[in-house]
Amino acid sequence: MKIISKFSVLCGVFMLAGVSTAVHAQAGTVEAGKAKVALCIGCHGIPGYKASYPEVYRVPRIGGQNAKYIESALKAYRSGERKHPSMRGVAGSLSDQDVADVAAYYSAQK
Repeated sequence: MKIISKFSVLCGVFMLAGVSTAVHAQAGTVEAGKAKVALCIGCHGIPGYKASYPEVYRVPRIGGQNAKYIESALKAYRSGERKHPSMRGVAGSLSDQDVADVAAYYSAQK
């Protein structure tokens, strides 16, 4: 019985360590985001920019936007909940950590 208890405790400790690492990994940083926004700047960094694919629309400036909103939007594009094909392609290439970093970067902009 002692062996099973020790084993259970060790498994619990390792599981908690994994959860802690996963939660910590989700915190985005401005510096990491700065290195990941190359695809974003081409549209979202140009004042008054209008894109023509799949139709003509005004591209929003996202600098200074709330990080949680940016994360939510990117995840919705990635899942297909939001339907813009270009954004779905870009968001689909991002990991959860990338999304958090990009959101942190843009939320820190003015």
